[in-house]
Amino acid sequence: MKIDVPLDHGLIPDKYAKFAPKDQRTADMPTTNFPIHVTDLPTGTQSLAVSLIDYDAIPVGGFPWIHWLAANIPVGNIPENLRESGLAISGTNSTWHFVQKANQPANPDINQAYIGPMPPDKTHDYTLTVFALDTLLDLENGFFLNDFKRYSQDHILKAVTLALPARA
Repeated sequence: MKIDVPLDHGLIPDKYAKFAPKDQRTADMPTTNFPIHVTDLPTGTQSLAVSLIDYDAIPVGGFPWIHWLAANIPVGNIPENLRESGLAISGTNSTWHFVQKANQPANPDINQAYIGPMPPDKTHDYTLTVFALDTLLDLENGFFLNDFKRYSQDHILKAVTLALPARA
């Protein structure tokens, strides 16, 4: 399996990150994901899943920042603005931390969406992983990363990871 993401001078394009235009933001956060070109899927692939995690966030916030979780994506390329397409289920990202900390109501348009990179201190490398699965997972919108790990454990045919930098 191979994955490819369009980059701009080796970086996640501004359109999907910190400098996204207003029409691609929700609550001033970039919420339109970049497309992912997927080829050479293993035989038996029934669905795809994706995660985007910022491990460079640990020194800044104390934990890796989950920017994007999605599962039960149809086999093929992952389109721009996946959540709006309705083709997949969306997992909970790390903005959930603010919901819990401030005892605020959840907002699925933010908490269960792609939240583009917004590194506060320097260019960060974001770990994109695309999973080829042999089934649809028994998950619902709002699932957490630990749920994904539990339900996908015996169903991952292949996982491919890319480091994608985004500018501060």
